[in-house]
Amino acid sequence: MSTPQAGILAAVPNLSRYLEFSSVPDTDLTAVVGGLASRKLAEDVVIGIGPSLVQGLKGSIELLRTFPSLSGPGCEVPSTQADIWCWIRGDDRGEIAHTGRSIVHQLQPAFRCSRLVDGFSYDGGRDLSGYEDGTENPEGELAFAAAITEGAGAGLDGPSFVAVQQWVHDLDHFEGLAQDDRDNIIGRRRSDNEELDDAPISVHVKRTAQESFDPEAFVVRRSMPWADAGGEGLMFAAFAESLDPFEAQLKCVTGQEDGVVDGLFRFTRPVSGSYFWCSPALDGALDLSALGM
Repeated sequence: MSTPQAGILAAVPNLSRYLEFSSVPDTDLTAVVGGLASRKLAEDVVIGIGPSLVQGLKGSIELLRTFPSLSGPGCEVPSTQADIWCWIRGDDRGEIAHTGRSIVHQLQPAFRCSRLVDGFSYDGGRDLSGYEDGTENPEGELAFAAAITEGAGAGLDGPSFVAVQQWVHDLDHFEGLAQDDRDNIIGRRRSDNEELDDAPISVHVKRTAQESFDPEAFVVRRSMPWADAGGEGLMFAAFAESLDPFEAQLKCVTGQEDGVVDGLFRFTRPVSGSYFWCSPALDGALDLSALGM
């Protein structure tokens, strides 16, 4: 019986590595993906497949599509759709590095690594802005219902869809703002994480209030901070039973319907955006039977 990949609903780890891969023309994609499908998985690795690769494998996943490129007043959300996504999770940076190297080697020569970002936990689950991340995450059975596709048929029960973005923060600008101004970007007090009753409509918690959409747009966030020589920010990852909940939130934060842009864009911006299908697992490995493999 197929089950979700174990790392999807597991708690956010202390450390992680996010890898994105693009296919190389004139290579045997089927053979390399078949080898990846035989890899034994535990909580330490989650793997997603992008829409172009599904097509290249002559498969079809009905609800999978390319990440949209959107713009709103003063904001841009790019699409940098990749073909394979790997989220490596753990507590030992060296072990994570070695697991990443083994996946890179396993995917050669058909895929090249196009993005590598190391994530880490900060202050008990806060973003580098200092605010708690994922406060409204569903938990337990509600998390399973929000993140995992059920009742879709053989090979399609137990997967998840994930939206992945790398956000780059301007922390110097953010930290130069008054504390009340910072709270009115997020919509919560930094001091106690309590939601502000009189916050403006542009605050992040209002633009992404999952229960306010019709239908409701619940996702399970598994985001982590990152920092390197190029800057710092958040690796955003949101799992859902389809891509519709995330996309509804994305359209709202960019003001597609009412012209109101999320306050987050005052200090941060996304530089990537991809959608992936995280297949179910069977006997400890990827179940790609829905793709004819």
